[in-house]
Amino acid sequence: MKHLLEMKKIYHYYGKARALEEINLTIEEGALDAVIGPNGAGKSTLLRVISGLEEPDRGKIVFLGERIDGLKAHKVTKKGISHCPERRRLFYDMTVEDNLKMGAYIHSGSFLVWIERIIKFIFFIHSTVQKDKTIYKKQLEFMFEIFPRLKERRKQRAGTLSGGEQQMLAIARSFMSNPKLLLLDEPSLGLAPKVKKKIFEAIEKIKGEGTTTLLVEQDAVLAMEVGENIHLLEEGKIEMRGTSEQLKKEPRIKKIYLGI
Repeated sequence: MKHLLEMKKIYHYYGKARALEEINLTIEEGALDAVIGPNGAGKSTLLRVISGLEEPDRGKIVFLGERIDGLKAHKVTKKGISHCPERRRLFYDMTVEDNLKMGAYIHSGSFLVWIERIIKFIFFIHSTVQKDKTIYKKQLEFMFEIFPRLKERRKQRAGTLSGGEQQMLAIARSFMSNPKLLLLDEPSLGLAPKVKKKIFEAIEKIKGEGTTTLLVEQDAVLAMEVGENIHLLEEGKIEMRGTSEQLKKEPRIKKIYLGI
């Protein structure tokens, strides 16, 4: 299989506090990898470093054969990486449909960086959604297929949706840029078990369409149900990795993360 993303000896610090230490990670094209670990392990930081929201202190990141460490988030997004952040970060006063258009127009992975510019260009959404309207229509139809609730509420303000519906919208918005690599940060956070199940069924369908996905998830049981390759991150270091089946047999994984 083709290497889509490679992280080589990545270190990242917040002041003197170590967030990531010697991270070596390879994501194969078409794969669905999952990073599990406790709160504060550095999982969200890992995704932010990949997407350019934070710059690593040492090491290099290679995406499709090109170094991207040091690039600004909007440039990383243009390369084909889309980041669905923890806690959704939707445009709550905008409709479901306009949130999706924003995802297609600005490539949602960079919206945290471009928020001020987005506000300035808000009135141009409908006329400058995306150059390739065929791709936009295809992406939209697929999102409405796997998240029918969003289609029902397409004219409703995002802030009036339930927590589960907001998470569906956050994932859908990230997918609208037609990414080569989709980064999902804690998609099950704060959701009821039935809603979690729907979210993860949708993630599997996205993977089935050929979108390479890197999932960060504290719920190890869910992550190991969908992830092909699992990376255990603890205190900023990858302590263990392997296929889902391999890690399910590890005594420490079974005891601490799977409750067996």
